[in-house]
Amino acid sequence: MDFFISAAHAQEGAPGGGMIEFLIMIAIFFAIMYFLIIRPQSKRAKEHRAMVEALSKGDEVVTNGGLLGKITEVSENFIRVDLADGVNVIIQRQSIAQVMPKGTMKDI
Repeated sequence: MDFFISAAHAQEGAPGGGMIEFLIMIAIFFAIMYFLIIRPQSKRAKEHRAMVEALSKGDEVVTNGGLLGKITEVSENFIRVDLADGVNVIIQRQSIAQVMPKGTMKDI
C-alpha cells in the first residue's frame, strides 16, 4: 500500500505550519486592521468631537444635510443656525459637518 500514500506525508512533522506561525499571522492581520481601519476612524471621531465642542456664536457652518448658515445661539445639545434673513433652524450640535472660514456666506 506504499504506492498510494507517499512515505513523506505519513511521517510526523509534515509541512503545514504550527500553532506559533498561525498566531503570528493572526497578530499581523489584526495589526494591519488596526492601522488601516480602527485608528483613522477613531482619530476622525476625536477631531469631530473637538470641533463640535468649540462651536460658538458667529461661526459659519455646514450641516450634514448640506445647509450653510451662521450660528446665532448655542446651547448644550442644540444650536440655532441662521440660514437666510428670517430663516432660523434648530439642529443638534453633532449634525455639524464642517466649520467654514469667516465670510463664506458673503461670497454666495
